[in-house]
Amino acid sequence: MNFLQFKTAQDRLYACIGLALMLIGLFGIIPDALAHGVTVGDKGYIQETTGVHPIPFIYLGAKHMMTGYDHLLFLLGVIFFLYRLKDVTIYVTLFAVGHVITLLSGVLMEISISAYIIDAIIGFSVVYKALDNMGAYQRWFGFQPNTKVATFLFGLMHGFGLATKILDYELSPDGLLPNLIFFNIGVELGQILALVGILIAISYWRKAGNFLYHAYKANAFMMMLGFLLMFYQITGYIVQ
Repeated sequence: MNFLQFKTAQDRLYACIGLALMLIGLFGIIPDALAHGVTVGDKGYIQETTGVHPIPFIYLGAKHMMTGYDHLLFLLGVIFFLYRLKDVTIYVTLFAVGHVITLLSGVLMEISISAYIIDAIIGFSVVYKALDNMGAYQRWFGFQPNTKVATFLFGLMHGFGLATKILDYELSPDGLLPNLIFFNIGVELGQILALVGILIAISYWRKAGNFLYHAYKANAFMMMLGFLLMFYQITGYIVQ
């Protein structure tokens, strides 16, 4: 479907939402929800390890970020229309600070909420940012939410999502805090590597001359992926 065939931006937005609902219906036949967390092999290592292990936990943190489709989708939405490196740094730092706060506090204080609920919120963060990039809030409500505050708050949710998973793995208290710190270091290193790749790709896209032409459709697709993530997690919560 060509979104440009619709006369107004609002019509195109409704078409995007309709497609999202169609995709939800199609993918609803898939029984297993995609999980936000750590692979089975890494889970076994985390459960069995004791003591302080800097390199393995830095590696696990970087791997988590590099393969975290929900993190990457949200970060793509955050930097989509940021052209200055200074702005990219500010927004990514806000996200990272939020992520660190809830990951550490969630694990150390043993704050446990259903991972499905948290991951549904994380899926919503992708939808929220895509709609923000599409200018939906200004058209619907005549108001632009504070993007920096939203980035920080969703950073808290993304960190809390991983914290709930780690709590399920029952880490050994021996070396817990240092290992969590090293894990966070790995997360930040992975985030930097992922951002470099995203920024290089989006920079070439912007220079191609058709960036603004396809920007709406790209964010519409991002929104649909966010809806799918929400649906998977809500389905998993209901089933469990």
